[in-house]
Amino acid sequence: MINFKTLEKFRDIPTPFYYYDLDILRSTLDEVKTESEKLGYKVHYAVKANHNHRLLKIISSYGFGADCVSGNEVAAAINAGFSPSDVVFAGVGKTDKDIVAAIKAGIFCFNCESIPELEVINHLASQQNKVAQIALRINPYIDAHTHKYITTGIEESKFGINTWEIEEVVKIIYGLKNIRLLGMHFHIGSQITSLPVFKSLCLKINELQQWFVTHNIDLEIINVGGGLGIDYENPDNNPRFQEYFSLLNEFIDVLPDQILHMEPGRSIIGQCGSLISRVLFIKNGSNTQFAIIDAGMTDLIRPALYQAHHKIENLSSQGKIIRYDVVGPICESSDTFAKFIELPETKRGDIISIRSAGAYGEAMASRYNLRDLAESVFSDDL
Repeated sequence: MINFKTLEKFRDIPTPFYYYDLDILRSTLDEVKTESEKLGYKVHYAVKANHNHRLLKIISSYGFGADCVSGNEVAAAINAGFSPSDVVFAGVGKTDKDIVAAIKAGIFCFNCESIPELEVINHLASQQNKVAQIALRINPYIDAHTHKYITTGIEESKFGINTWEIEEVVKIIYGLKNIRLLGMHFHIGSQITSLPVFKSLCLKINELQQWFVTHNIDLEIINVGGGLGIDYENPDNNPRFQEYFSLLNEFIDVLPDQILHMEPGRSIIGQCGSLISRVLFIKNGSNTQFAIIDAGMTDLIRPALYQAHHKIENLSSQGKIIRYDVVGPICESSDTFAKFIELPETKRGDIISIRSAGAYGEAMASRYNLRDLAESVFSDDL
């Protein structure tokens, strides 16, 4: 947590920067490890949420696997200490170069999303005289009830194999000698806060599992993907891991010797990170006051891209409450973090914290407007 001592040290650090509270990260990892190991589940951290090397090293030290969506993520995970045998590689557009490198590295599994992808992986594996393990990412046609840009399991999504294709896909797999079918994979979306959505996924998984059973096909793994959301309004609240794992245990009919896998990202890393910024100017508008800060959509794009909410705090003021639009310096009107929010009276030089920025903050940063990339600061460095 940010206290007075931490705040005073913040004043000497050039802003903007990402601040990571490692105590929060470790307590979150402890809970995930405890709850998943009770049930024998295998956790793969979704690297796309945050690929910071130091954070990856901490997460890998807990014995988790990695869920990657590019060749560079695979390399970053392995470099940070994740075992290749615990790495899964997803994504609708894997390049030949990335597939070849992943096969050579000996990753655990490719999550495959189309027939052409299966054929390419088989061909590239044959060139190395290897057999690549694959799981079929199946589109279960479940609406995650989240933002349309992060909903991935509905009909006509670019993601996943359609249920009506499964029989044809399985027939093709049996004709491909350099791939081996391990199981099914799903991912219906991100920032899912309605747990009944996961119940719907569980019931669909059971239905699909029965198809494989009736066709005498043994699946070693079921991978439910990720998507568990966090509380952006109350960033000191932990995600509902116990409830989530209990729901999976209650509603998925895991067969003997079958292992359930999952790929949390945001729920692991989101709440330990904040984007720290300084107020540059207070500008009076017609109906509001603008607090113009030195962090922008290049440092945290979620509000501009998804209209996402992040709690914003003025760490250095205890003045009277005033309403502000908190905006960044980027030459785009969408570079707005929040409109008409209440903050203590704010002035130039005040320290602003944008909470819950551990996921999809640093990972999605850009140099638009030729801005510098923000540095990372860790709690044990202060």
